[in-house]
Amino acid sequence: MPFKSTILAAATSALLAATPALAEPYRLGVLTDMSGMNFDLAGQGSVVAAQMAVEDFGGKLLGEPVEVIVGDHQNKPDVGSTLARRWIDEQNVKAIVDVPTSSVAMAVQEITRNADVAFLVSTAGSSDLTGKACSPTTAQWTWDTYALANGTGRAITEEGGKKWYFVTVDYTFGHALERDTSEAVLAAGGEVVGTVRHPRETTDFSSYLLQAQSSGADVVALANSSGDTMTALKQAAEYGITASGQRIAGMLLFLSDVHAVGLETAQGLTLTTGFYWDLDDETRAWSKRFGERMNGKMPTMVHAGVYSSVMNYLKAAEAAGSVSGKAAIDKMRTMDINDFFARNARLREDGRMVHDMYLVQVKKPEESKGPWDYYKVIRTIPGDQAFRPLDKSECPLVKK
Repeated sequence: MPFKSTILAAATSALLAATPALAEPYRLGVLTDMSGMNFDLAGQGSVVAAQMAVEDFGGKLLGEPVEVIVGDHQNKPDVGSTLARRWIDEQNVKAIVDVPTSSVAMAVQEITRNADVAFLVSTAGSSDLTGKACSPTTAQWTWDTYALANGTGRAITEEGGKKWYFVTVDYTFGHALERDTSEAVLAAGGEVVGTVRHPRETTDFSSYLLQAQSSGADVVALANSSGDTMTALKQAAEYGITASGQRIAGMLLFLSDVHAVGLETAQGLTLTTGFYWDLDDETRAWSKRFGERMNGKMPTMVHAGVYSSVMNYLKAAEAAGSVSGKAAIDKMRTMDINDFFARNARLREDGRMVHDMYLVQVKKPEESKGPWDYYKVIRTIPGDQAFRPLDKSECPLVKK
């Protein structure tokens, strides 16, 4: 090598050695459903909500930039697990956010537990996530099957709907929702007269609905979600189930579901939600900002929960001085949690974020003032009444 080239190469090597490597940004991974049955209730709206939280926080955590990345788990536990591992191992992801589908969330929770990464659950609803499967790095933020059962199930039973028949989606979430609702119905003096289970993304509910219709039940409970619930609601109307005197209980309904199915079909349904955009000035202000990014679409409780969970995680990690999942979640348990979404809120040792829930009724078409004006709030359910009491938790982290 010529003398000048040798000097230049040596100088370049010395300069590179003396220049500190640029720090990789901290990343939050929104692991959601971007193409399937949960797209409207979570999907792109969850991504936007997480981005809004990072921007409102200032875009940095512990002096380093924070980025939001996105993955589509396709509602498959193996796909979700693979993405979660890759993010943590290769992309400096310090928190995984949202995660529709309880079976996917269960799989991802094991990965985040072992990797000491925060897991901020907004869409998955099985109460087992903070029960027997609980993790020290998880915060289940928005809702769970116990809260829905305790709200909708108890309310309808106390109103006279004593005999229940379940049409249940056959996987982790559906089983948990049926179990928790059955317990609430029995506690309120009702009974379960039968159940039938169906695969996810069913297009023909005729046989299930006919069994429910002939069961003699007062209430036909749809223990499913999203596309399955909307299909079942439409077909129940076609079969004249409500016209015959039976009541339909949509155990999990989102604002986007009501929007898609229409007030003509959904009117009169009682449901439990963790958020409604038109609740007060605070919820309307945040929802307006969200809607401006989402072509006028109003947020579901999932979207509001994503924003709230990410914002409170960032505050906790900053205060803890650490991006360790356990350190951030432990710190969050000591903090006040109070924003447009989380009212009278706290994070418990089992990972359940306890906050007020709302029992609402879907408006009749003539009662609605326009698009997205769909709910009448019947009452607020205080968090301590909405969620499973800690002394009844199966979480091994809870001191007995």
